[in-house]
Parts: sequence; C-alpha cells; structure tokens
Amino acid sequence: MRRKILLLLLFAAVIGFGFLLAAKLEMEKEGVMRIKWFGHACFLVEAEDGTKVITDPFDESIGYPIPKEKPDVVTVSHSHFDHNAVDLLQGSPEVVKDVGEKEIKGIIFKGVRSFHDKSKGAQRGSNIIFVFAINGVRLCHLGDLGHLLSVDQQKEIGEVDVLFIPVGGTYTIDGREAREVSRQLNPRLIIPMHYKTEACNIGIDSCEEFLKGFTKVEKKAEWQGNKESLPSEQTVLIMEYAK
Repeated sequence: MRRKILLLLLFAAVIGFGFLLAAKLEMEKEGVMRIKWFGHACFLVEAEDGTKVITDPFDESIGYPIPKEKPDVVTVSHSHFDHNAVDLLQGSPEVVKDVGEKEIKGIIFKGVRSFHDKSKGAQRGSNIIFVFAINGVRLCHLGDLGHLLSVDQQKEIGEVDVLFIPVGGTYTIDGREAREVSRQLNPRLIIPMHYKTEACNIGIDSCEEFLKGFTKVEKKAEWQGNKESLPSEQTVLIMEYAK
C-alpha cells in the first residue's frame, strides 16, 4: 500500500513538472517584452527580438532627460513640442503619425482618430490613439486624449492588454475622466502618464486623483513579460521615469 502511494506521488510530481515545463516553453515561444517610461507620454516598448518602439518623444523644455535609446519606430500622437520631438532621438527611426494601419518590422500600428479636447479639436486640435501588439501583448497609447471615448472608438481600439493613459488634466482628460476611460477599455494593466512629477515643468496635476478607486496599484522601474504574465486582476502600474 505504501509503495502504491509513493508511486502515485511520484507520478503526480512528474505530471506537475510536465505542466510547468510546457508553460515555460509557451512563454518562451511568445517571447518577453519590456516597457520603460521616460516621463510625460514617452515610453520605450522593446520586443523580445530587440525591436524598439518609442512613443511621443518630448523636447528639453519638459524637464525630463532626452531618451538615449535608438528606436526602430516612433509613434507621434499629435504635433505639439512635448510629443513630436523625433529629431532629438538617436538614429533614423520610421515615424508613425497617421490614422489607419501601417506595418513596420512585422508590427501593425493602428491609428484611431480622436481629439485633444472636448470640442472635437476646436481648442487644441486632433489626437491619434495608437494600438499595436508586441509578443502577444496588445498595447494602446492614448496620446493627449481630451474626451471620453465614443462607442465607435472603443470598437476601433478593440481588446487592450496594456493601456497608456493621460491623467493630469488641463490639456488632457483628468484623473476622474481617466478612470472612466479605463472602465471603457478594461485593460489588464494600466500605466498612467502625462501627470506632474518633480521633474515635469508643465502645469498639470499629479496622478493621485486617478488612483482613487483602484484597489491594486504597483510601482516598478520597468515592466517585463508577455500575454501569459499579465496580471489576472486589473492593476495600475506607476512607473519610475528613467533618469
């Protein structure tokens, strides 16, 4: 009897190891990406194969250090100095700044039309939301979104795993509105951006109002993972800007 129990335990251990190995191989198959924040609305999203995407680069007046990365692709949500300083980046990246789909290095970037204000652009012009997938993770960068999303915009954006969302108000949606947009898109990981820090020279609010109502909030210097390692419970990630 004791021998049978030991054999069963051994069999269970072997099966368990097999499941763990299969999960590990699946994660390796999908690859691991990383996300790093340079401040304001500027992020580095690096694929497992080394392809680098930078979003909305800013100029020196914003207060953050200019990124020293050499990106392959840069997305620009609109033509304001704190979002379109592509010329200050290293190398000769391809720039995505239009509505519609464009494929670069195997990544499909989808630009969705939106506005920088609540008056359909009458105050601050248009804004482009970018959606793209890297290593199985579907990302959405809202740029300087100035309004809640319409039903049609939500459909165009589709499923979102990681959401980069402005929360500082004044020139974009504020903390309360950003919570509502987060509910509209329901991502698994929410990364606030475009808010006041000790380095930021722009008169916008901190992220504190946005954080009200979220039960799971984490802080990290960067995020690494893939679809399988995304949090099962919706999480807000406060990132440290790269200094």
